[in-house]
Amino acid sequence: MGSQISKQVEKRKAIKTEKKCLCDLQGSCGPEFPGCEYRPTDRKNWMSQLNPEKLRVNQIVWPGTHDSATNKIGIPCISRPFAQCQNLSIYRQLVKGTRVLDIRVQEDRRVCHGILKTYSIDVVISDIKRFLSETQSEIIILEIRTEFGHEDPVDFDKYLVDQLGEFLIHQDDHAFGKTVAELLPKRVICVWKPRKSAHPKPGSPLWSGGYLKDDWIDTDLPSTKFESNLKHLSEQPPVSSRKFFYRVENTTTPQADNPILCVKPVTRRIHKYSRLFITQCFSRGFGDRLQIYSTDFIDEDFVDACVGVTHARIEGKAQI
Repeated sequence: MGSQISKQVEKRKAIKTEKKCLCDLQGSCGPEFPGCEYRPTDRKNWMSQLNPEKLRVNQIVWPGTHDSATNKIGIPCISRPFAQCQNLSIYRQLVKGTRVLDIRVQEDRRVCHGILKTYSIDVVISDIKRFLSETQSEIIILEIRTEFGHEDPVDFDKYLVDQLGEFLIHQDDHAFGKTVAELLPKRVICVWKPRKSAHPKPGSPLWSGGYLKDDWIDTDLPSTKFESNLKHLSEQPPVSSRKFFYRVENTTTPQADNPILCVKPVTRRIHKYSRLFITQCFSRGFGDRLQIYSTDFIDEDFVDACVGVTHARIEGKAQI
């Protein structure tokens, strides 16, 4: 018992130290980066506002959500706090400006997060279609994977093509250098990551998992996650020469060795430093690597930061 108490004391000290580290870093350098003052007047249509004729896919900093379809997961006030990473529906996230969705499914086509499950994937697809019907030039990256420990839904690739076929941008390396206008009227890059089923082939309506990469760091320590994200991002090629999407997640994750197991209080440790991360990318010389930037409990300021950098790239104020 004594050793466990000692470990918890040390863990609390480590968390406090790391939170102070990020706070001090923010105080010393501020939140300045190219495009930091830009605010879209219509987040629902922010790509349209940036001019689809000029906006290339590899110029975009894509605001994304982590575990996107968990707003109604589990049982309220009982199991939900341990798995909920977003409090908005997929539709509301898209309206707020989200353009990358992270969806995990199980055998029966229900969305899940670990052992907890929620609504059918049909709900996600319906929300996406609703958003697409209300906009004209917004492109979405939809990543769907079979959750760890589960089997692939039967014929799920056919289901996705049947549901989204008219909107799907086919797997093509040339898409990264194209403008949004050149991709239209197609609107969705759908990355399907099965565990055992066949992966999408080149030229197919779905994109294979290798086109969306990240380096997941499973920690509840905010400065450790922050610096690890910077390190991994710095090792990527610039977006101008990259033929895949690379994601950074501004999240911290509850750990079994800590008494705080609810998502929200743990991820809050890093959540408010999203702009600081972008600042550090530019000050350390690899702002041209930033591409997909995801978070828990997405808000307007997070979206604005991503759109701001995108606007700066279009205007030639930030290199890619």
